[in-house]
Amino acid sequence: MAKMYYEKDCDLRYLDGKKIAVIGYGSQGHAHALNLKDSGCQVCVGLREGSGSWKRAQDAGLEVKTVAQAAQWADIVMMLINDEAQAEVYRQDIAPHMSEGKALAFAHGFNIRYQQIVPPAGVDVFMAAPKGPGHTVRSTYVAGKGVPCLVAVEQDATGRALQIALAYIAGIGGARAGVMETTFHDETETDLFGEQTVLCGGVVDLMRCGFEVLVEAGYEPENAYFECIHEMKLIIDLINKGGVAAMNYSISDTAEFGEYVSGPRVIPHEETKARMRAVLSDIQDGTFAGRWIAENRNGRTFFNSKRQQLKRHQMETVGGELRKNMIWGGDTDLDTASN
Repeated sequence: MAKMYYEKDCDLRYLDGKKIAVIGYGSQGHAHALNLKDSGCQVCVGLREGSGSWKRAQDAGLEVKTVAQAAQWADIVMMLINDEAQAEVYRQDIAPHMSEGKALAFAHGFNIRYQQIVPPAGVDVFMAAPKGPGHTVRSTYVAGKGVPCLVAVEQDATGRALQIALAYIAGIGGARAGVMETTFHDETETDLFGEQTVLCGGVVDLMRCGFEVLVEAGYEPENAYFECIHEMKLIIDLINKGGVAAMNYSISDTAEFGEYVSGPRVIPHEETKARMRAVLSDIQDGTFAGRWIAENRNGRTFFNSKRQQLKRHQMETVGGELRKNMIWGGDTDLDTASN
């Protein structure tokens, strides 16, 4: 079983006297920076000159520097900009300032796993990865709770990398919920696999297919949206709290029976697993990473076209109108600002 750590195992004193630069002020960046500040840590935000987030971070009471200035100033540099931007920013603005004894930190292992960033031998390299979106990392911290985190050490130059990583996680509130030890290799591959086959790729395609089948059969798109998309959250919340058994306990026996007889018809077990294994193979051998890196170097034409197609899909337009007219619509806790 994976090793777990809790607040009793994390000593914030390992951050005493250390200056922390959070690179980026998007979803995770704003949460890490504010939580660390509220935990009494010395923190600044590193942004590109002219960033639209500069004033937001200052208005929140945070010190803001350019990325290069922040990297030079800091003892710990946390990379919280998008995966596809990290390597260039690291080479240009951070690498020149990664002197011996410093630490380079990540919330996802992509750039280390696929060697887009190769830190010098004299620095610690660790991961502090909340398993939740940034607005939740912030809101649970403010409420006195936390989001579970992963911790990993790729390079232990100082002999204290794990202790520093755990202290960092305590500073953002993750130790209140629990910290699971992993490796950069395993976190990267399982994270990409989960996103592509289940959480994002799988779930979105499943909802879209269900919506389209009902609409094409003549049902109102609003009904299709509620049944195939809106209620997904209700089901996942039940599973999150008590597993599939708790979900089945809470739904009707009719729905549970349908789960057993129709689920395997929609997603044939062995065929689906075979296709998932092919996706996993692409992740393991670097095929997916290479494709994503090339996509960004070549103008993101495929990515942008797919994003626009989804934006125009009926399930998105119908959902947008429904949310405007429902009391649960108009949530403002999602942080969508750029870094």
